[in-house]
Amino acid sequence: MVKKVADFMAEHNMLKEHDKVIAGISGGADSVCLLLMLLELRENLPFDIVVVHINHGLRGKDALRDEQFVENLCRQYDLPLEICRENVELIAKKGKQSLEEAGRNVRRAAFQRVLRKYGGTKVALAHHKNDNAETILMNLARGSGLSGLAGIRPVSGNIIRPLLCLTRKEIEAFLQQRDIRYCTDETNASAAYTRNRIRNHILPLFENEVNEKAVVHMADTAEQLLKVWEYMESQTEEYYCRSVFQKETSLLILQKTYYEIPKVFRSNILKRAMKEISGKEQDIHRVHVESLEALMEKQTGRRVDLPYGLVAERCYDGIYISGKEKKEEKTECVEVNFHRKEKVQVQDLVLSYKIMGRDDRHEEKVYTKYFDYDIINRAVTLRTRRPGDYITIDGDGRKQKLKSYFVNEKIPREDRDRILLLAEGNHVLWIIGYRRGHAYYVGPDTEKIVEILINKGEDSNGRKN
Repeated sequence: MVKKVADFMAEHNMLKEHDKVIAGISGGADSVCLLLMLLELRENLPFDIVVVHINHGLRGKDALRDEQFVENLCRQYDLPLEICRENVELIAKKGKQSLEEAGRNVRRAAFQRVLRKYGGTKVALAHHKNDNAETILMNLARGSGLSGLAGIRPVSGNIIRPLLCLTRKEIEAFLQQRDIRYCTDETNASAAYTRNRIRNHILPLFENEVNEKAVVHMADTAEQLLKVWEYMESQTEEYYCRSVFQKETSLLILQKTYYEIPKVFRSNILKRAMKEISGKEQDIHRVHVESLEALMEKQTGRRVDLPYGLVAERCYDGIYISGKEKKEEKTECVEVNFHRKEKVQVQDLVLSYKIMGRDDRHEEKVYTKYFDYDIINRAVTLRTRRPGDYITIDGDGRKQKLKSYFVNEKIPREDRDRILLLAEGNHVLWIIGYRRGHAYYVGPDTEKIVEILINKGEDSNGRKN
Protein backbone atom coordinates (compact mmCIF):
# COMPACT_ATOMS: atom_id res chain seq x y z
CA MET A 1 0.00 0.00 0.00
CA VAL A 2 2.96 2.31 0.54
CA LYS A 3 3.85 1.86 -3.13
CA LYS A 4 0.25 2.69 -4.11
CA VAL A 5 0.46 5.98 -2.21
CA ALA A 6 3.96 6.69 -3.56
CA ASP A 7 2.79 6.16 -7.16
CA PHE A 8 -0.27 8.37 -6.56
CA MET A 9 1.89 11.15 -5.15
CA ALA A 10 4.33 10.88 -8.06
CA GLU A 11 1.44 11.00 -10.56
CA HIS A 12 0.30 14.30 -9.08
CA ASN A 13 3.82 15.62 -8.42
CA MET A 14 3.05 16.19 -4.73
CA LEU A 15 6.57 16.23 -3.31
CA LYS A 16 10.10 17.02 -4.36
CA GLU A 17 13.46 16.90 -2.66
CA HIS A 18 13.94 19.17 0.35
CA ASP A 19 10.27 20.08 0.67
CA LYS A 20 9.16 20.99 4.18
CA VAL A 21 5.81 19.31 4.79
CA ILE A 22 3.37 20.61 7.42
CA ALA A 23 1.29 17.53 8.29
CA GLY A 24 -2.11 17.88 9.96
CA ILE A 25 -2.32 15.06 12.50
CA SER A 26 -5.42 14.68 14.68
CA GLY A 27 -4.54 11.27 16.09
CA GLY A 28 -7.31 9.48 14.20
CA ALA A 29 -6.70 6.52 11.89
CA ASP A 30 -6.49 8.61 8.72
CA SER A 31 -3.93 11.10 10.00
CA VAL A 32 -1.81 8.44 11.73
CA CYS A 33 -1.69 6.54 8.44
CA LEU A 34 -0.69 9.76 6.66
CA LEU A 35 2.19 10.33 9.07
CA LEU A 36 3.47 6.75 8.70
CA MET A 37 3.29 7.04 4.90
CA LEU A 38 5.28 10.27 4.95
CA LEU A 39 7.89 8.71 7.22
CA GLU A 40 8.33 5.73 4.91
CA LEU A 41 8.46 7.91 1.81
CA ARG A 42 11.11 10.06 3.44
CA GLU A 43 13.51 7.11 3.38
CA ASN A 44 13.81 7.45 -0.41
CA LEU A 45 13.09 11.15 -0.89
CA PRO A 46 14.67 13.62 1.53
CA PHE A 47 12.13 16.11 2.92
CA ASP A 48 11.26 17.54 6.34
CA ILE A 49 8.09 16.92 8.35
CA VAL A 50 6.50 19.29 10.89
CA VAL A 51 3.38 18.06 12.69
CA VAL A 52 0.44 20.30 13.52
CA HIS A 53 -2.25 19.20 15.98
CA ILE A 54 -5.34 21.34 16.53
CA ASN A 55 -7.37 21.09 19.72
CA HIS A 56 -10.78 22.56 18.90
CA GLY A 57 -11.80 22.84 22.56
CA LEU A 58 -14.97 20.83 21.95
CA ARG A 59 -14.35 17.42 23.51
CA GLY A 60 -12.85 18.07 26.94
CA LYS A 61 -10.76 15.18 28.28
CA ASP A 62 -11.00 13.26 25.01
CA ALA A 63 -9.38 16.17 23.16
CA LEU A 64 -6.55 16.26 25.74
CA ARG A 65 -6.12 12.50 25.28
CA ASP A 66 -5.73 12.97 21.50
CA GLU A 67 -3.28 15.81 22.04
CA GLN A 68 -1.15 13.65 24.36
CA PHE A 69 -1.28 10.78 21.85
CA VAL A 70 0.09 13.01 19.07
CA GLU A 71 2.78 14.37 21.40
CA ASN A 72 3.94 10.83 22.14
CA LEU A 73 3.86 9.93 18.46
CA CYS A 74 6.05 12.91 17.56
CA ARG A 75 8.42 12.12 20.41
CA GLN A 76 8.71 8.54 19.14
CA TYR A 77 9.70 9.66 15.65
CA ASP A 78 11.61 12.77 16.76
CA LEU A 79 9.36 15.19 14.85
CA PRO A 80 8.72 18.88 15.64
CA LEU A 81 5.16 19.47 16.85
CA GLU A 82 2.99 22.58 16.92
CA ILE A 83 -0.17 22.36 19.06
CA CYS A 84 -2.87 24.95 18.35
CA ARG A 85 -5.63 25.27 20.96
CA GLU A 86 -8.75 27.17 19.92
CA ASN A 87 -12.27 27.59 21.32
CA VAL A 88 -14.13 26.78 18.13
CA GLU A 89 -17.56 27.00 19.77
CA LEU A 90 -16.91 30.58 20.87
CA ILE A 91 -15.45 31.48 17.48
CA ALA A 92 -18.54 30.05 15.76
CA LYS A 93 -20.88 32.10 17.96
CA LYS A 94 -18.96 35.33 17.45
CA GLY A 95 -18.73 34.82 13.72
CA LYS A 96 -22.30 33.50 13.41
CA GLN A 97 -20.95 30.35 11.77
CA SER A 98 -21.64 26.65 12.09
CA LEU A 99 -19.16 24.60 14.11
CA GLU A 100 -18.08 22.90 10.87
CA GLU A 101 -17.31 26.19 9.13
CA ALA A 102 -15.58 27.68 12.17
CA GLY A 103 -13.49 24.52 12.53
CA ARG A 104 -12.43 24.65 8.89
CA ASN A 105 -11.38 28.28 9.24
CA VAL A 106 -9.43 27.57 12.43
CA ARG A 107 -7.56 24.68 10.81
CA ARG A 108 -6.80 26.68 7.69
CA ALA A 109 -5.42 29.59 9.72
CA ALA A 110 -3.34 27.27 11.93
CA PHE A 111 -1.74 25.55 8.95
CA GLN A 112 -0.86 28.87 7.38
CA ARG A 113 0.72 30.16 10.63
CA VAL A 114 2.90 27.08 10.98
CA LEU A 115 3.71 27.15 7.27
CA ARG A 116 5.09 30.67 7.64
CA LYS A 117 6.87 29.93 10.92
CA TYR A 118 8.84 26.97 9.55
CA GLY A 119 9.16 28.12 5.97
CA GLY A 120 7.01 25.19 4.89
CA THR A 121 6.36 24.37 1.25
CA LYS A 122 3.46 21.88 1.48
CA VAL A 123 0.51 21.14 3.79
CA ALA A 124 -0.38 17.43 3.89
CA LEU A 125 -3.96 16.45 4.81
CA ALA A 126 -5.37 12.97 5.37
CA HIS A 127 -8.46 12.99 3.11
CA HIS A 128 -9.23 9.62 1.49
CA LYS A 129 -11.72 8.13 -0.98
CA ASN A 130 -14.57 7.95 1.52
CA ASP A 131 -14.12 11.64 2.33
CA ASN A 132 -14.21 12.29 -1.40
CA ALA A 133 -17.45 10.33 -1.83
CA GLU A 134 -19.03 12.24 1.08
CA THR A 135 -17.99 15.54 -0.49
CA ILE A 136 -19.36 14.54 -3.90
CA LEU A 137 -22.75 13.63 -2.41
CA MET A 138 -22.88 16.84 -0.36
CA ASN A 139 -22.05 18.92 -3.43
CA LEU A 140 -24.57 17.03 -5.56
CA ALA A 141 -27.30 17.69 -2.98
CA ARG A 142 -26.38 21.37 -2.69
CA GLY A 143 -26.26 21.95 -6.43
CA SER A 144 -22.64 23.02 -6.76
CA GLY A 145 -22.31 21.86 -10.38
CA LEU A 146 -19.53 20.08 -12.23
CA SER A 147 -16.78 21.52 -10.06
CA GLY A 148 -18.37 20.04 -6.94
CA LEU A 149 -18.84 16.65 -8.61
CA ALA A 150 -15.10 16.56 -9.31
CA GLY A 151 -14.72 16.18 -5.55
CA ILE A 152 -11.61 16.85 -3.47
CA ARG A 153 -8.50 17.77 -5.44
CA PRO A 154 -5.33 15.69 -4.87
CA VAL A 155 -3.37 18.94 -5.06
CA SER A 156 -4.78 22.38 -4.36
CA GLY A 157 -2.14 25.10 -4.29
CA ASN A 158 0.34 24.03 -1.62
CA ILE A 159 -2.09 21.50 -0.10
CA ILE A 160 -1.48 17.82 -0.90
CA ARG A 161 -3.66 14.80 -0.09
CA PRO A 162 -1.53 11.63 -0.40
CA LEU A 163 -4.24 9.25 0.88
CA LEU A 164 -6.88 10.23 -1.66
CA CYS A 165 -6.12 6.95 -3.49
CA LEU A 166 -7.14 4.84 -0.45
CA THR A 167 -10.47 3.89 1.10
CA ARG A 168 -11.11 4.03 4.83
CA LYS A 169 -11.12 0.22 4.94
CA GLU A 170 -7.66 0.11 3.34
CA ILE A 171 -6.34 2.61 5.87
CA GLU A 172 -7.72 0.70 8.86
CA ALA A 173 -6.41 -2.59 7.46
CA PHE A 174 -2.94 -1.06 7.02
CA LEU A 175 -2.85 0.08 10.66
CA GLN A 176 -4.20 -3.24 11.91
CA GLN A 177 -1.56 -5.20 10.02
CA ARG A 178 1.16 -3.11 11.65
CA ASP A 179 -0.54 -3.13 15.04
CA ILE A 180 -0.60 0.68 15.12
CA ARG A 181 -2.84 2.40 17.67
CA TYR A 182 -4.90 5.48 16.92
CA CYS A 183 -7.59 7.61 18.58
CA THR A 184 -11.32 7.45 17.91
CA ASP A 185 -13.37 10.64 17.84
CA GLU A 186 -16.81 9.88 19.27
CA THR A 187 -18.29 12.96 17.62
CA ASN A 188 -17.89 11.21 14.26
CA ALA A 189 -20.97 9.21 15.22
CA SER A 190 -23.04 12.32 15.95
CA ALA A 191 -25.94 13.03 13.59
CA ALA A 192 -25.61 16.75 14.29
CA TYR A 193 -23.23 17.21 11.36
CA THR A 194 -24.25 16.84 7.71
CA ARG A 195 -21.08 15.00 6.76
CA ASN A 196 -21.59 12.48 9.57
CA ARG A 197 -25.11 11.69 8.37
CA ILE A 198 -23.75 10.97 4.90
CA ARG A 199 -20.84 8.96 6.34
CA ASN A 200 -22.86 6.86 8.77
CA HIS A 201 -26.15 6.42 6.91
CA ILE A 202 -26.10 7.26 3.21
CA LEU A 203 -22.76 5.79 2.10
CA PRO A 204 -23.32 2.48 3.96
CA LEU A 205 -26.70 2.25 2.24
CA PHE A 206 -25.02 2.66 -1.15
CA GLU A 207 -22.37 0.06 -0.33
CA ASN A 208 -24.75 -2.48 1.23
CA GLU A 209 -27.83 -2.05 -0.98
CA VAL A 210 -26.53 -0.74 -4.32
CA ASN A 211 -22.87 -1.63 -4.95
CA GLU A 212 -20.15 -2.58 -2.49
CA LYS A 213 -17.64 -0.57 -4.53
CA ALA A 214 -19.78 2.57 -4.62
CA VAL A 215 -17.10 4.66 -2.88
CA VAL A 216 -14.41 3.53 -5.32
CA HIS A 217 -16.64 4.17 -8.33
CA MET A 218 -17.53 7.65 -7.08
CA ALA A 219 -13.84 8.45 -6.64
CA ASP A 220 -13.02 7.15 -10.14
CA THR A 221 -15.82 9.21 -11.66
CA ALA A 222 -14.66 12.30 -9.75
CA GLU A 223 -11.17 11.79 -11.16
CA GLN A 224 -12.55 11.75 -14.71
CA LEU A 225 -14.73 14.78 -14.04
CA LEU A 226 -11.74 16.62 -12.61
CA LYS A 227 -9.95 16.29 -15.95
CA VAL A 228 -13.03 17.64 -17.73
CA TRP A 229 -13.28 20.46 -15.21
CA GLU A 230 -9.62 21.42 -15.62
CA TYR A 231 -10.17 21.79 -19.36
CA MET A 232 -13.28 23.86 -18.74
CA GLU A 233 -11.35 26.02 -16.27
CA SER A 234 -8.79 26.91 -18.92
CA GLN A 235 -11.55 27.85 -21.36
CA THR A 236 -13.47 29.71 -18.66
CA GLU A 237 -10.44 31.90 -17.98
CA GLU A 238 -10.38 32.98 -21.62
CA TYR A 239 -14.12 33.69 -21.73
CA TYR A 240 -14.05 35.45 -18.36
CA CYS A 241 -11.40 37.91 -19.50
CA ARG A 242 -13.46 38.59 -22.59
CA SER A 243 -16.82 39.15 -20.90
CA VAL A 244 -16.08 40.61 -17.44
CA PHE A 245 -14.76 44.07 -16.65
CA GLN A 246 -13.45 44.04 -13.09
CA LYS A 247 -12.55 46.76 -10.60
CA GLU A 248 -11.25 46.31 -7.04
CA THR A 249 -14.61 45.87 -5.31
CA SER A 250 -17.06 45.46 -8.19
CA LEU A 251 -17.38 44.04 -11.66
CA LEU A 252 -19.53 44.24 -14.77
CA ILE A 253 -20.58 41.15 -16.74
CA LEU A 254 -21.13 42.40 -20.30
CA GLN A 255 -24.38 41.09 -21.74
CA LYS A 256 -23.29 41.14 -25.37
CA THR A 257 -20.15 39.06 -24.92
CA TYR A 258 -21.82 36.85 -22.28
CA TYR A 259 -24.34 35.64 -24.86
CA GLU A 260 -21.55 34.98 -27.36
CA ILE A 261 -20.05 32.41 -24.96
CA PRO A 262 -21.12 28.74 -25.38
CA LYS A 263 -23.90 27.96 -22.89
CA VAL A 264 -21.91 25.27 -21.12
CA PHE A 265 -19.44 27.93 -19.87
CA ARG A 266 -21.89 30.66 -18.84
CA SER A 267 -22.64 29.36 -15.36
CA ASN A 268 -18.88 29.07 -14.73
CA ILE A 269 -18.47 32.73 -15.64
CA LEU A 270 -21.20 33.77 -13.20
CA LYS A 271 -19.87 31.66 -10.34
CA ARG A 272 -16.33 32.87 -10.99
CA ALA A 273 -17.57 36.47 -10.87
CA MET A 274 -19.15 35.99 -7.43
CA LYS A 275 -16.01 34.26 -6.17
CA GLU A 276 -13.70 37.01 -7.47
CA ILE A 277 -15.63 39.81 -5.73
CA SER A 278 -16.27 38.02 -2.43
CA GLY A 279 -12.95 36.21 -2.25
CA LYS A 280 -14.92 33.13 -1.10
CA GLU A 281 -16.96 30.34 -2.65
CA GLN A 282 -18.11 28.05 0.17
CA ASP A 283 -21.68 29.45 0.21
CA ILE A 284 -22.04 30.06 -3.52
CA HIS A 285 -24.38 27.43 -4.97
CA ARG A 286 -26.35 26.67 -8.11
CA VAL A 287 -29.35 28.69 -6.91
CA HIS A 288 -27.23 31.85 -6.90
CA VAL A 289 -25.95 31.16 -10.41
CA GLU A 290 -29.54 30.67 -11.56
CA SER A 291 -30.59 33.97 -10.00
CA LEU A 292 -27.92 35.76 -12.06
CA GLU A 293 -28.95 33.90 -15.21
CA ALA A 294 -32.53 35.06 -14.64
CA LEU A 295 -31.39 38.62 -13.88
CA MET A 296 -29.64 38.86 -17.24
CA GLU A 297 -33.09 38.49 -18.88
CA LYS A 298 -34.78 41.16 -16.76
CA GLN A 299 -35.16 44.91 -17.20
CA THR A 300 -32.65 47.50 -16.10
CA GLY A 301 -32.72 48.30 -12.39
CA ARG A 302 -33.76 44.86 -11.12
CA ARG A 303 -31.57 43.52 -8.32
CA VAL A 304 -30.86 40.30 -6.40
CA ASP A 305 -29.00 39.64 -3.15
CA LEU A 306 -26.12 37.16 -3.19
CA PRO A 307 -23.96 35.49 -0.51
CA TYR A 308 -21.24 37.39 1.35
CA GLY A 309 -23.11 40.69 1.23
CA LEU A 310 -23.01 40.97 -2.55
CA VAL A 311 -25.75 42.55 -4.61
CA ALA A 312 -26.24 42.17 -8.37
CA GLU A 313 -28.09 44.72 -10.50
CA ARG A 314 -29.24 44.56 -14.08
CA CYS A 315 -27.78 47.59 -15.83
CA TYR A 316 -27.67 48.80 -19.41
CA ASP A 317 -24.60 46.79 -20.37
CA GLY A 318 -25.29 43.61 -18.39
CA ILE A 319 -25.01 42.76 -14.69
CA TYR A 320 -23.16 44.85 -12.14
CA ILE A 321 -22.03 43.04 -8.95
CA SER A 322 -20.76 44.81 -5.84
CA GLY A 323 -21.05 44.92 -2.07
CA LYS A 324 -24.38 46.03 -0.63
CA GLU A 325 -24.91 49.77 -0.48
CA LYS A 326 -24.71 51.42 2.90
CA LYS A 327 -28.00 52.71 4.24
CA GLU A 328 -26.55 56.17 4.70
CA GLU A 329 -24.24 57.46 2.04
CA LYS A 330 -21.99 60.31 3.06
CA THR A 331 -22.56 63.25 0.72
CA GLU A 332 -19.49 65.25 -0.22
CA CYS A 333 -20.22 68.96 -0.18
CA VAL A 334 -18.33 72.26 -0.11
CA GLU A 335 -19.73 75.77 -0.37
CA VAL A 336 -18.65 77.93 -3.30
CA ASN A 337 -18.26 81.47 -1.93
CA PHE A 338 -17.81 83.77 -4.90
CA HIS A 339 -16.65 86.66 -2.67
CA ARG A 340 -14.14 85.05 -0.31
CA LYS A 341 -12.28 82.38 -2.24
CA GLU A 342 -11.22 81.71 -5.76
CA LYS A 343 -10.94 77.91 -5.52
CA VAL A 344 -12.64 74.94 -3.83
CA GLN A 345 -11.84 71.24 -3.96
CA VAL A 346 -13.91 68.05 -3.69
CA GLN A 347 -12.38 64.62 -4.30
CA ASP A 348 -9.45 65.33 -6.66
CA LEU A 349 -11.31 68.03 -8.56
CA VAL A 350 -10.43 71.72 -8.13
CA LEU A 351 -13.00 74.32 -9.15
CA SER A 352 -11.88 77.90 -9.72
CA TYR A 353 -14.04 80.90 -10.56
CA LYS A 354 -14.17 84.63 -11.06
CA ILE A 355 -16.87 87.28 -11.56
CA MET A 356 -16.71 89.45 -14.68
CA GLY A 357 -18.76 91.49 -17.11
CA ARG A 358 -20.72 89.64 -19.75
CA ASP A 359 -18.51 90.97 -22.54
CA ASP A 360 -15.37 89.57 -20.92
CA ARG A 361 -16.28 85.95 -21.43
CA HIS A 362 -14.50 83.65 -23.89
CA GLU A 363 -15.59 80.53 -25.73
CA GLU A 364 -17.08 77.86 -23.48
CA LYS A 365 -15.30 74.51 -23.35
CA VAL A 366 -16.15 71.15 -21.84
CA TYR A 367 -14.83 72.17 -18.43
CA THR A 368 -15.22 75.94 -18.66
CA LYS A 369 -18.75 77.37 -18.27
CA TYR A 370 -20.34 80.81 -17.81
CA PHE A 371 -23.41 81.45 -15.65
CA ASP A 372 -25.70 84.43 -15.09
CA TYR A 373 -24.43 85.71 -11.72
CA ASP A 374 -27.32 88.15 -11.30
CA ILE A 375 -29.95 85.41 -10.84
CA ILE A 376 -28.04 83.31 -8.32
CA ASN A 377 -29.89 84.02 -5.07
CA ARG A 378 -28.63 81.39 -2.66
CA ALA A 379 -25.35 79.77 -1.68
CA VAL A 380 -23.94 77.56 -4.41
CA THR A 381 -22.39 74.21 -3.45
CA LEU A 382 -20.13 71.71 -5.17
CA ARG A 383 -21.32 68.28 -4.07
CA THR A 384 -22.61 64.86 -4.94
CA ARG A 385 -26.32 64.19 -5.45
CA ARG A 386 -29.09 64.52 -2.85
CA PRO A 387 -32.77 63.53 -2.81
CA GLY A 388 -34.90 66.12 -4.62
CA ASP A 389 -32.22 67.36 -7.03
CA TYR A 390 -33.46 68.55 -10.43
CA ILE A 391 -32.16 70.34 -13.51
CA THR A 392 -33.80 72.76 -16.00
CA ILE A 393 -33.58 71.08 -19.38
CA ASP A 394 -34.67 73.75 -21.87
CA GLY A 395 -35.36 77.42 -22.44
CA ASP A 396 -39.05 77.01 -21.59
CA GLY A 397 -38.13 76.18 -18.00
CA ARG A 398 -39.09 72.52 -18.03
CA LYS A 399 -37.48 70.61 -15.19
CA GLN A 400 -36.31 67.03 -14.85
CA LYS A 401 -35.41 65.07 -11.74
CA LEU A 402 -31.73 64.34 -11.58
CA LYS A 403 -32.49 60.65 -11.10
CA SER A 404 -34.51 60.64 -14.33
CA TYR A 405 -31.67 62.35 -16.16
CA PHE A 406 -29.22 59.67 -14.99
CA VAL A 407 -31.61 56.92 -16.09
CA ASN A 408 -32.28 58.49 -19.49
CA GLU A 409 -28.59 59.03 -20.13
CA LYS A 410 -27.85 55.44 -19.09
CA ILE A 411 -25.35 56.50 -16.45
CA PRO A 412 -24.49 53.38 -14.39
CA ARG A 413 -25.91 53.36 -10.86
CA GLU A 414 -22.45 52.76 -9.41
CA ASP A 415 -21.21 56.07 -10.91
CA ARG A 416 -24.12 58.30 -9.88
CA ASP A 417 -23.03 58.90 -6.29
CA ARG A 418 -19.57 59.99 -7.45
CA ILE A 419 -20.63 62.55 -10.06
CA LEU A 420 -20.12 66.12 -8.83
CA LEU A 421 -22.79 68.78 -9.19
CA LEU A 422 -22.78 72.56 -8.96
CA ALA A 423 -26.11 73.41 -7.34
CA GLU A 424 -28.14 76.18 -5.76
CA GLY A 425 -30.21 74.30 -3.19
CA ASN A 426 -31.68 71.37 -5.13
CA HIS A 427 -31.51 73.23 -8.42
CA VAL A 428 -28.53 71.85 -10.38
CA LEU A 429 -26.59 74.41 -12.39
CA TRP A 430 -24.13 71.94 -13.85
CA ILE A 431 -23.71 68.16 -13.87
CA ILE A 432 -19.96 68.31 -14.21
CA GLY A 433 -18.67 66.31 -17.12
CA TYR A 434 -22.16 65.89 -18.58
CA ARG A 435 -24.44 68.92 -19.08
CA ARG A 436 -25.40 72.26 -17.62
CA GLY A 437 -28.89 73.49 -16.82
CA HIS A 438 -30.67 76.13 -18.92
CA ALA A 439 -31.91 78.23 -15.99
CA TYR A 440 -28.60 80.03 -15.47
CA TYR A 441 -27.68 80.73 -19.09
CA VAL A 442 -26.25 84.15 -19.86
CA GLY A 443 -29.05 86.18 -21.44
CA PRO A 444 -29.47 89.62 -23.09
CA ASP A 445 -30.24 91.25 -19.71
CA THR A 446 -27.29 89.71 -17.88
CA GLU A 447 -24.79 92.22 -16.48
CA LYS A 448 -22.46 90.09 -14.37
CA ILE A 449 -21.37 86.57 -15.11
CA VAL A 450 -19.33 84.02 -13.21
CA GLU A 451 -16.73 81.97 -15.05
CA ILE A 452 -16.25 78.51 -13.56
CA LEU A 453 -13.30 76.35 -14.55
CA ILE A 454 -12.59 72.74 -13.65
CA ASN A 455 -8.92 71.85 -13.53
CA LYS A 456 -9.22 68.37 -15.03
CA GLY A 457 -10.75 66.67 -18.02
CA GLU A 458 -9.67 68.82 -20.96
CA ASP A 459 -6.51 69.49 -22.89
CA SER A 460 -5.37 72.82 -24.27
CA ASN A 461 -7.82 72.56 -27.16
CA GLY A 462 -10.77 72.01 -24.88
CA ARG A 463 -11.29 68.38 -25.76
CA LYS A 464 -12.58 66.10 -23.00
CA ASN A 465 -10.05 63.54 -21.83
